[in-house]
Amino acid sequence: MTKVNPTPFQSRSAGVLLHPTSLPGSCGIGDLGPAARAWVDALARAKQQWWQILPLSPTGCADSPYQCLSTFAGNPNLISPDDLVEDGLLRRRDVANRSFETRRVDFGAAIPFKAGLLARAWENFKRGAARRLKREFEKFCAEEKSWLKDFALFMALKEAHDGTSWSEWEPELVERRPATLARIAKSLREAVRQHEFRQFLFFRQWRALKSYANARGVKLIGDIPIFVSGDSSDVWSRPTEFLLDERRRPKVVAGVPPDYFSKTGQLWGNPHYDWKAMKRTGYAWWIARVRATLQMVDVVRVDHFRGFEAAWQVPGGDATAQRGHWVKGPGADLFDKLRATLGPLPIIA
Repeated sequence: MTKVNPTPFQSRSAGVLLHPTSLPGSCGIGDLGPAARAWVDALARAKQQWWQILPLSPTGCADSPYQCLSTFAGNPNLISPDDLVEDGLLRRRDVANRSFETRRVDFGAAIPFKAGLLARAWENFKRGAARRLKREFEKFCAEEKSWLKDFALFMALKEAHDGTSWSEWEPELVERRPATLARIAKSLREAVRQHEFRQFLFFRQWRALKSYANARGVKLIGDIPIFVSGDSSDVWSRPTEFLLDERRRPKVVAGVPPDYFSKTGQLWGNPHYDWKAMKRTGYAWWIARVRATLQMVDVVRVDHFRGFEAAWQVPGGDATAQRGHWVKGPGADLFDKLRATLGPLPIIA
């Protein structure tokens, strides 16, 4: 593999791994607000220089950060209601008088409650609350349009289809026929804008938290899972870069071969990349993905790094990972291209 930049770890340092959802939170789930800043303060007092996080993207199946609805978007459940109160988008009474379990996250209760708060914040914003954020919001939408437009429409469509996977939608939506997408985007414009607004709020709070941490000598280690969820805006919007059949279902899926721990292996179910197609684009999607992650964190951990050399491909539709086989990945070619485009790569694996 290509050599990565060792600069961030040239001297001895220590840190802690903790996902923001594990922070204490008054609204049922840890978030990016006061508790996160208190956590950074605690790390600084303990002379910890690193906070390692897991993926921060919006979760899908089983609320796993490794089965996300987008590799570029942020999880709106992590938006801090307390900070929205400070911004003038919510009132204190909006977040009061609601008790949650404090030792664990009840996603079934926390997610709809947070969604309700964010819907209220959007309505308040439309009525003129926090008017100073309007230009900042429009700037965010313009700067992030390469992924935000598809993601927001994907989420609006997913809601309109009661959460079902995009592969179960009408054929013209599965196939992304331009006339249909234009018509649907117009009819769902309100829902699309609301999802854009949620992303704006997430990234605004995350960037503020990163600045807070860096100012106190705490750096952030992010996470890039090698694979993406099949039910994601990434696969829906870029089907030619994945190994899909004529119905846009995975020809092969990811997993781990049988071993001492599992006689049938591990069937993860993620679609595999069409590395030849990605190479023809100069690995543009990967470059955009790594660039976006490096704007959020100081160092990136690449999950399942071994899969870039070769990955276990299982026939789509199989119930176990037993019939898989090893298939070569892009190897150093991808990382040479990343380094040539982005410069030294602060990556750990």
